Amino acid sequence: MTVRVLVVDDSSFFRRRVSEILNADDNIEVIGTAADGAAAVREARSLKPDVITMDIEMPVLDGISAVRQIMAESPTAILMFSSLTHEGAKATLDALEAGAVDFLPKKFEDIARNRDDAVAVLQQRVREIARKPGMRRSASTPVRRPEKPATSLRERSSTVTVPPVTRPQRAVVSPAAKPSTGSADEGLPGNQLQANSRYKLFAIGTSTGGPVALQKILTSIPANFPYPIVLVQHMPASFTKAFAQRLDGLCKITVKEAEDGDVLRPGTAYLAPGGMQMLADGRAGQARLRIRADDSERITYRPSVDLTFASLSKVFGGDVFGVILTGMGADGREGCRMLKDQGATIWAQDQESCVVYGMPQAVTAAGIATQSYSLDQMAGKILREVGYA
Repeated sequence: MTVRVLVVDDSSFFRRRVSEILNADDNIEVIGTAADGAAAVREARSLKPDVITMDIEMPVLDGISAVRQIMAESPTAILMFSSLTHEGAKATLDALEAGAVDFLPKKFEDIARNRDDAVAVLQQRVREIARKPGMRRSASTPVRRPEKPATSLRERSSTVTVPPVTRPQRAVVSPAAKPSTGSADEGLPGNQLQANSRYKLFAIGTSTGGPVALQKILTSIPANFPYPIVLVQHMPASFTKAFAQRLDGLCKITVKEAEDGDVLRPGTAYLAPGGMQMLADGRAGQARLRIRADDSERITYRPSVDLTFASLSKVFGGDVFGVILTGMGADGREGCRMLKDQGATIWAQDQESCVVYGMPQAVTAAGIATQSYSLDQMAGKILREVGYA
């Protein structure tokens, strides 16, 4: 089945370049183009494409506003093109929250090491996000930012470096003091905790569709979460700090971009920096994170779920609760296998709720994942497994 694509960008050169690349794939056809967001909304309504590629900065109507309108009127798989800057990262995350499902760097040299690989990545990404009609969705419901109580100076300095903003710091507080995130999920357990002593760490690996999936899960986690949380999301280097800051503002737990030497502490989530590898070192209870550059051509992903999870298996053995969420490819399968061999628990997101059922399928088909849940179910199931009632 041919994937029908609408290409949206205010640059005629970029529209032509993307169209040529996509039309070179026998399974993709560019059925229209648009030079601004307002035209994109009109074309999406009339052409009903399977996929839209969307620029962020455009005249008349910007890309984020166009995404919101399209998802409200004619939900479609939208792939954003983004600049690899901090501001570009923030805008791209806004677009994902508005309903876009994935993004790629606008400079093709930032996508892959050579042009042929970059072309292949773009074509594959378009085919993958168009493959599953069930992933077409309305824009995400914004999560209400909770008020966060203050921690002591000692707690702040030992756990997370917080950017200079005016909101107060948070601490692990009693269940009665925890604010609601406004999550629409049903069936979430309460905040009464009898921690499952089987685990010492919670880890999540994800890729395409991961930012929205991570936000949905992490905003449901109470501040008194009993384990450290390790997050590996395939993302460019300039995006992970902005993403961690966004999650930190939405969640009751602390979320930070991991730094070399970070001590793993309960109630804190550590996001692997883009373009680097994040490894655990030491022993359970006193483990630290090591952030390392990696120029090896043998490793496709930086950060790599496989490498992080493999290091966790050496430090924590089977005392790890791991979850693989939506994502393209099979990164995480071998790291999960090493954890499972040590006795760890591995779950996967189900096919129906994934943007791309690649990484979860890999661990499920290999018999590594013992449970498979939809994204709507996942947070509640995780909390019950951990020990909340």
